Parts: sequence; C-alpha cells; structure tokens
Amino acid sequence: MPEVPHRVLVTGPASWNLTVRVATLPEPRPHTVSADGWADGLGGTSAGKAVTLAALGVDVTLRTVLGEDDAAGRIRAALERPHLEVVAVPAAGRASERHVNLVADDGSRLSVYLTLPDAVPSGAARPVAELLRGADAAVVDLAEHSRPVLDAARAAGVPVWCDVHDDDGTGPYARAFTAAADVILASHVRLADPVAYLRARLAEGARLAVVTRGAAGALAVAVGDDGVPRWYDVGAAAVHAAVQAEGAGDAFAAGLLWATLAGAPVPEALALASATGAVAVAGPGLGAPDATPRTVRRLVERVVVTPR
Repeated sequence: MPEVPHRVLVTGPASWNLTVRVATLPEPRPHTVSADGWADGLGGTSAGKAVTLAALGVDVTLRTVLGEDDAAGRIRAALERPHLEVVAVPAAGRASERHVNLVADDGSRLSVYLTLPDAVPSGAARPVAELLRGADAAVVDLAEHSRPVLDAARAAGVPVWCDVHDDDGTGPYARAFTAAADVILASHVRLADPVAYLRARLAEGARLAVVTRGAAGALAVAVGDDGVPRWYDVGAAAVHAAVQAEGAGDAFAAGLLWATLAGAPVPEALALASATGAVAVAGPGLGAPDATPRTVRRLVERVVVTPR
C-alpha cells in the first residue's frame, strides 16, 4: 500500500484532562476510594484522532474550541507535532474544555466535565469552507461547534466521517451526524442489536459503518461498488500488555481513515484500523501518538478479518 500525501479536517473536542485510575468505578453511595495512579494530559476525541493521523503521516487540520487559560496553552503544546495544524475557535468565557476521568482496570470510564465551553459566535479564525478546500475527508466529531461542518462538507463533496461513540440509535443528538455521514463508527456499549444498528446506518446512506467492541474487535458492513452490503467480523490485534484503553476507539477510526485514503480494500483497512487501536492500548498517551505505518503493519498480521 503506497504512501500518498493526504489532508484531513478533524473538527471537535480537544481538552486538558485529569485521569485517575481506580480498580473499579465507585458505587453510587458516599464512601472513599484510593487511586492506583493519576496523570493530567491531552484529552478529547478529536485530539486523539488528529494525533494518530499525524503520526501515520496524514496532514491534519484540527478545528477545535480553545480558551485563553492555562489549559489552552497545555493543549496547544501537546498538539505541537509534525503534520498537525490547530485552528482554534475562541471559547465563550475564555475557559478551555476540561474533564476528570475515572478509569477502571476493565477499561470502563466515568467522565466528569469541569468545563464544556461554547464557541464564540462568528469567532472562527478561518471559515469552514476554506478549511475544507482540498481536504480528502472531514472527521466531524460530536460537538455543537462541529455541526456547521456537516452541511459544508456535503456541499463541498468532501466525504464525512462521524464517530458517534455510545450512540444507542434513538437519541436525538447524534441523528444529524449519522444522517450526514458517509462513514460511521459507534461503540457497542449501548447497543442491544449491533446488526440492526448498522443496517439502520446503511439505510441513512452510509457506505461503511462499524461497531467497535473493545477487546472483542469490531463488526463492520460496507457497501461495494455493486451496491451489495458485505459484512465483516474484525478481530482485535493481540498485544503483549495493555497499558490503557484511553483513545483506542479514536485510534481505530484514524487507522481506518488512513488505510482507506491509501486505497486499501475494506478488509485490509479494517485490519489496519484494529492494529492502530492495538498500538493505542499498548502505550501511554491519547490515541496512538506512536502509530507509525511500520508499527501498525507489524501488528496487522495478528488481526483476523472474517467475512460474514
């Protein structure tokens, strides 16, 4: 699979997070627990995708909301890396997004939003149409300030990728995103019937839809050039040790986009996505900042993609 320069617009959250590791998530009652460790660092689903895409050699423009506080400086510093440009929309109230995340040993997470800023109306440094010009894809993550990008990308003919996380298929917030997307990724955590969910996404017009299942891999369906949907079970890449699961889904999405832009067939792209997710869980940091094409391809041999 040859390396070809590509450019992607990613729009959505970048935050500064305090992550606290605990054995299990606390029960909903007054009590005290001890942390197994903690760290603060870069967060946000869009930041995770942007960092991973940049590591894979894709030129990325990250459009996000940043304030004028210390957190904004830390976020900008953490995003300073090759292939990655940050375009900040000013935050109303001047405070950047911040979370406290409790992460348990089994990978479950409880996020407490300390600040969730709105964008200043008409405060963008560069128009969305300009950011989309020449882009090979637009990754539009769940955020109010991302909504204008959905229609703009469709109007510009730029393929729309949406990661709708724990969408249950019925909640109203994600519907504008799934309806506009060419490619959809979702987590299995709130889905009683992943197959029905994926069929519904095809009915909305998606050409590729994926439900990630953590350590169990993923389930995917893609519409071929002949209009026939083809289903795939995607195995998880085996790693020697899982350091953490933060950003594994973002890394999977970024790996899938990178491989798709490079022209990989769907089964190979899904395998490369799984391998990119494995790089994320095997190392520290948000997403997969060490996911070079070489490291991903080494892991892809451990991924089994089975047609259904």
